[in-house]
Amino acid sequence: MSTPQDFAQKVVLVTGGGTGIGKAAAMQFARRGARVAIAARRPEVLEQTVAEIQAAGGDAAEFRADIALASDVESLIASVVERYGQLDIAFNNAGIMGKWGLSESLTVEDFDQAIGINLRGTWLCCQAEIAQMAKQQTGGAIVNTSSWLAHGALEGSTLYSLSKAGLDNMVRALALETSRQGIRINNVNPGVIDTDMYRQNTDEASRKPFIAHTPMSRVGSPEEVAEAVVWLSSDASRFVTGQNLLVDGGYTIPGNRV
Repeated sequence: MSTPQDFAQKVVLVTGGGTGIGKAAAMQFARRGARVAIAARRPEVLEQTVAEIQAAGGDAAEFRADIALASDVESLIASVVERYGQLDIAFNNAGIMGKWGLSESLTVEDFDQAIGINLRGTWLCCQAEIAQMAKQQTGGAIVNTSSWLAHGALEGSTLYSLSKAGLDNMVRALALETSRQGIRINNVNPGVIDTDMYRQNTDEASRKPFIAHTPMSRVGSPEEVAEAVVWLSSDASRFVTGQNLLVDGGYTIPGNRV
């Protein structure tokens, strides 16, 4: 069965698209016909992802940007439109794990970094993307990467949980503001996913409880989250907006587990 080309002629922006979930989403959008603008801070991962898409016959371009900087975000959207002429879909995936630790060990600088990138940076992207889509008057779809930690917590996750919970509340208000313009906005909330970040911050012993407490008895893959992102960006979800979609194998379902 051939891959559907339902994103043909669409321009998709993926931030944090060099690795993990962002890369998986960029690859899937490209396979389905989209022209993909990939933004990240590290040139080496950007170049690799773009090269892989182009080698497979897709259309992709790289853009350096730090979403914590309003000037970078403004320049990013302008550069994408200059390159491709439009912006139809945005997947705001860029973010950081930030400083983890007990609250008394955290600093104001730690707080500012987590909120500045994960929440403020994503808000800046949404603001600029909405403005461009509204200008085009052709609607659009925006998806942000939140987290299961917006619904739960781990010891030391104060700042990360806070930054992601802010995103979950933000999309509800933005959905009310943008729906009449044909713009939909949703979040995807990954559970425990086998990304570089996950592997760098866990070892074999610490991974076992995550797997044991997931009803599906495994961690997820970046591709599985990317499939949800693509669905939320597609016409198949055209009546879905202001939602937070958990992709977690049931991990956040509360209750005692054996």
